[in-house]
Amino acid sequence: MPVITLPDGSQRPFDHPVTVAEVATSIGAGLAKAALAGRVDGRLVDTSFLIERDATLAIVTEKDPAALEVIRHSTAHLLAQAVQAIYPKAQVTIGPVIDDGFFYDFAFERPFTPEDLEKFEAKMKELVKANLPITRRVLPRDEAVKLFKSMGEYYKAEIISSIPAGDDISLYGQGEWFDLCRGPHVPSTGKLKAFKLMKLAGAYWRGDSKNEMLQRVYGTAWANEADLKAYLTRLEEAEKRDHRRIGRELDLFHQQEEAVGSVFWHAPGWTLWREVERYMRDRLDQAGYQEIKTPQLLDRTLWEKSGHWENYREHMFIAESENRVLAVKPMNCPGHIQVFKQGMKSYRDLPLRLAEFGACHRNEPSGALHGLMRVRAFTQDDAHIFCLPEQINAETVAFCALLQSVYADFGFTDVHVKFSDRPPKRAGSDETWDRAESALKTAVESAGLKVTLNPGEGAFYGPKLEFVLRDAIGRDWQCGTFQVDFVLPERLGAEYVAEDGSRKAPVMLHRAILGSFERFLAILIEHHAGKFPVWLAPTQAVAFNITERQAAYVQECTDYLKNQGVRVESDLRNEKVGFKIREHTLRRVPYLLVAGDREVESHSLAVRTRSGKDLGAMPLEKVAALLASEIAGRGRNSLED
Repeated sequence: MPVITLPDGSQRPFDHPVTVAEVATSIGAGLAKAALAGRVDGRLVDTSFLIERDATLAIVTEKDPAALEVIRHSTAHLLAQAVQAIYPKAQVTIGPVIDDGFFYDFAFERPFTPEDLEKFEAKMKELVKANLPITRRVLPRDEAVKLFKSMGEYYKAEIISSIPAGDDISLYGQGEWFDLCRGPHVPSTGKLKAFKLMKLAGAYWRGDSKNEMLQRVYGTAWANEADLKAYLTRLEEAEKRDHRRIGRELDLFHQQEEAVGSVFWHAPGWTLWREVERYMRDRLDQAGYQEIKTPQLLDRTLWEKSGHWENYREHMFIAESENRVLAVKPMNCPGHIQVFKQGMKSYRDLPLRLAEFGACHRNEPSGALHGLMRVRAFTQDDAHIFCLPEQINAETVAFCALLQSVYADFGFTDVHVKFSDRPPKRAGSDETWDRAESALKTAVESAGLKVTLNPGEGAFYGPKLEFVLRDAIGRDWQCGTFQVDFVLPERLGAEYVAEDGSRKAPVMLHRAILGSFERFLAILIEHHAGKFPVWLAPTQAVAFNITERQAAYVQECTDYLKNQGVRVESDLRNEKVGFKIREHTLRRVPYLLVAGDREVESHSLAVRTRSGKDLGAMPLEKVAALLASEIAGRGRNSLED
């Protein structure tokens, strides 16, 4: 009979097979009431799951991170039940969990409306109040196909028909309604306390435009009302911070149909870009990188040798000239190897660090494009380190320190790291991958990094680290990458002369800190809500007069500050001072410098921050020193704090 080992190491023997719910009850009524699912020998299961042998068990409550997936999965079923209660002719298709929620696709005679969403949500709340038990049963595949066909659920029947013959099919029911699902689910509908239907969309059956258009309903679900409210507040804040909206408000950039997936940078936005690029160039110079530039178009044969043609062809733009097929580079790696190959290298020349702000193009589907976050034309802060195997450790540690320092300067201090190992589709032998993964794991330990495993998500040529930063409103963004590559240098014939005189292929470390400039700038815009620290602000200060009498003095001050390296403008328009303050505050200019008769007489300026903080009158030289201090501090000593 089973002995159940709990997370604290204690054991509970039972004289008969026992369900997860029964174990929870044996521990205490409070835990039994809170139980949403169980984790048996590491596998997530329903509370009705029967344990027949010795096992480890953790009771999953709303405090467990795994609870959200179960809650969202169950809420998707709650939605489907509500839709079919209101529209019995609607057919259910698929309803997976996604980031922050779920969706469900329905086949129906007409598109759903916002009024339908309100009806669905009201019915869902009724079903929650009914507290319907959620039960699981199993049918043979062919029997399940017949059952769903008899119900007119032809999409479900098609899904089940694609499952291998002889397999059993699990069905989950609540009340008289049931659906195909692998589970697990919460014990009853009453456990689903916090949800909201968010939006409607169209979606082709199985993602194929040749198939029927279905109605997709998106929703979000959380463990409790407080978490739901916090999420909805984050969404509101995210909408305010949307980089596309702020881009228009601050005249940073625009996009248009004649250049799909590309960006038209306006002067203020390009100033921001150049400041980021200047900063990155300085950091790379200090870290011993050599900056290079490689061609946009490279012959197909090079991409075939590198393996990109086989593994990445669908994402590449192709051009033809004089019977030659050329690819617009989607990445910089093969070009950097060509630079390395010019002239024989010795082991004494390594590590060799080659960096490029490389313009790349990738043929992303138009439906996946999103402002600056997902584009077709982008620039990478790319670099490749050619080194000896014994240098991997030191180079990894140095890179991780550089990356964390750079992120901190941009205002990101919460960074976590994922370790991505070999993908199913890859180049190189298993032995080569064993060496690469082992080397990267050792380097990670030396760097003192805490990592989470991201299985199967490495590049086709090597394992990688993914650096994920958290922004001001708690969203995670994957930006930096670091990859250990034993494959490409050998495939493309890169060699160095070893200490014993033999020729060997170097190890190639692929690394990026920002990733795509465009995407990083979008993240930066949203993180700061357009209120950039002084060192990044396209316009760092605006000086303006109260009356015409101060115009010459304001221009004199502006010229002085420009000579001190400040990005400053003068506003000499015949407008009221309050109007000017409001206008430049909306532009999110960090410092507003006002001159009246007293300031002219005392050779000073009245200083005001964009947050409305009045710093009083200061001598012009002190204003310059204040701005210089803030610029040097990269936002760490802001007077707005």
